[in-house]
Amino acid sequence: MWNRNFMFRHQEAVPLEQSENELFHDTDPALDSAGLQLEKFLSVWIQGEGEEGKPTAYTNIYVRTATLDFSKRAGFLQPIQGRSHQIKQMLTPDQKAFLKNWLITTSRQAWEESDDHFKDLFDK
Repeated sequence: MWNRNFMFRHQEAVPLEQSENELFHDTDPALDSAGLQLEKFLSVWIQGEGEEGKPTAYTNIYVRTATLDFSKRAGFLQPIQGRSHQIKQMLTPDQKAFLKNWLITTSRQAWEESDDHFKDLFDK
């Protein structure tokens, strides 16, 4: 199995360099949002088949919203959403374009081997 995570600030088209695991690993779950300066994020997980760390076909995409207070190291991770209509609504057109370009550039073969249902998620 192959997977990759992208963390986007809520409306930005280019992801952060850190993954969800890196950003939220040393944070405490926020029990109450009072006094927190929360920033919104979208965490995108893409899964597929792979060999030797390289994708051979992209199969699934999951998205979840997240909020994080960097100074207090506290945040919320929402449950992962995997339904097509939810994913299409959560991602901005620019985020979809970035992801599609990244996937094709990383492995055109994996993109071509992916189901049309997966590819359709990246249409604007």
